[in-house]
Amino acid sequence: MDKYSFLEITAFVGIFLVLLLALFLLTVKTKYKLRNYLLAFFLFTNAVDALKFLQREFPVNYINLEAFRWSIVYLVPASFYLYVLSVCYSNFRLKPKHLLHTIPFVAYSLYLMWGIFFVDRASKIDFINGMNDMPLMQFFYFLFELMIQVYFIASFLVIRKSKTVYLENYTNPNISELNALYKITILYYVLHFIVLIRWLVTFIFGLGEIRAWIVMLDGFAFLFCTCWYLFIALNNPEFFRGVNSDLKPITEAVPKQKNSPLIVEEKNEQIEFLKNFMAEREPYLDSSLTIQDLSEQVKMSVKDLSTLINLYMDKHFFDFVNEYRIEKAMQILKDPSQKELTVLEILYQVGFNSKSSFNTSFKKYTGKTPTDFRKQPL
Repeated sequence: MDKYSFLEITAFVGIFLVLLLALFLLTVKTKYKLRNYLLAFFLFTNAVDALKFLQREFPVNYINLEAFRWSIVYLVPASFYLYVLSVCYSNFRLKPKHLLHTIPFVAYSLYLMWGIFFVDRASKIDFINGMNDMPLMQFFYFLFELMIQVYFIASFLVIRKSKTVYLENYTNPNISELNALYKITILYYVLHFIVLIRWLVTFIFGLGEIRAWIVMLDGFAFLFCTCWYLFIALNNPEFFRGVNSDLKPITEAVPKQKNSPLIVEEKNEQIEFLKNFMAEREPYLDSSLTIQDLSEQVKMSVKDLSTLINLYMDKHFFDFVNEYRIEKAMQILKDPSQKELTVLEILYQVGFNSKSSFNTSFKKYTGKTPTDFRKQPL
């Protein structure tokens, strides 16, 4: 088996898996339909682009379809960015303004209509042979690379911001999914970097042996990305909770305040009141507790409560609440009268809803696993 046959088999398997996953996302019954549709479209565009790995020569009998493959890639960066927005923000909806993201695709398609789609075969071939020397084509090459950089950087910023908001406003410890999305974004960015290297090698060395090996690496990376994404999705069946996009990081929502003696004294009194409330009322036992819920209970605005916890106590709401949960769990684990309770029963009792999250938080706070902590002598 030569390297071209290996590449074709690898590409065929990758394309099949991508299309299968896209079909599943379009048909599965879920409340997250929009994000599934956006991901399915993103995967479809990648599958169309990956058809290049099945070609040993230019498909002269399917020039229009090949030109469509060139143009659809201009929707890839935007579709991934919109997918990231739909994952990170539970209230994200597509709006007419999002059609602006299709402008590069429409512009490039119009360019191809003039030179390929609506002309005879001979004119198509002449146009293709001279494309690389056309200034407008160079502009579109540059535009695509700029789009990749802008959209992926924007995706990284959205994920980072939503993670900050999540930690400041929610206690459900499922940020591992946001971390997974971050890794997926990095993976697809690396995949594009390989494509960029292929372009540079083609420009410098032409269609030689070096380019052939890079194309093989590109095809294998495509298959790897697909399989890895399937692995992530299967291990996170709910795949992201999402936060409200109206929420802002506290550093953006609240201007920096000067710590005058009066302000410090007032904040210390509020902190003491909040600590007493948490110890006496135990609101943290509610696994779905949010900062909005707690603000209603302590009769303090969300903005003031978030400022108090995140700026003056220097903790995320996520960590602030989970510390009380861990303290409660430690009490139960050391209580001889409750030794019959399993670790699973205890974690649900104190407000956690995931064994892995409980173990991670418990070890971070105590340096031991719940089982080891229970075994140590009083």
